[in-house]
Amino acid sequence: MNLLSDFRILLLGLWLGAACFFSFAVAPSAFGVLPSRELAGLVVNRTLAIVNYSGLIVGLILLASSYAKRRDVDKIKLWIEQGLLVLLTAACAFGQFVIAARLSDLRGRIGRPIDEAAADDPLRVAFNDLHGYSVTILMTAMIAAVIAFFLIVRRARNTK
Repeated sequence: MNLLSDFRILLLGLWLGAACFFSFAVAPSAFGVLPSRELAGLVVNRTLAIVNYSGLIVGLILLASSYAKRRDVDKIKLWIEQGLLVLLTAACAFGQFVIAARLSDLRGRIGRPIDEAAADDPLRVAFNDLHGYSVTILMTAMIAAVIAFFLIVRRARNTK
């Protein structure tokens, strides 16, 4: 493996580790430990923003670096890798700039802690739906990252 491949693998592995840690440790712990769901939501929202922004940056770096040393590379596998990196980047951008922005707007429009709104309140229903989309988008980015990770590792091994 060369330095560029090692760097790409490290970047993607770091982001994937952070996303997994957020999903499986930070978010559940925040809701399990903090005294209110509102505080837990604020911690999770802030941490998710870091995951999304870093995914956007990492995705762009990896996508740009995928164009280096493209000789003797299976073009189909390279396109798949690049497509997965575009998916990772787009999912993080969509999660942050569309879904998170709408969730923030809904929190402001509700005007009180989400749990205090009636379960059938249209704003709370919309909030819950957007939260589900947020989870799906992050999982999509993580799955794309895992597949891209293995493609990058495999390509690095084959170009020793």
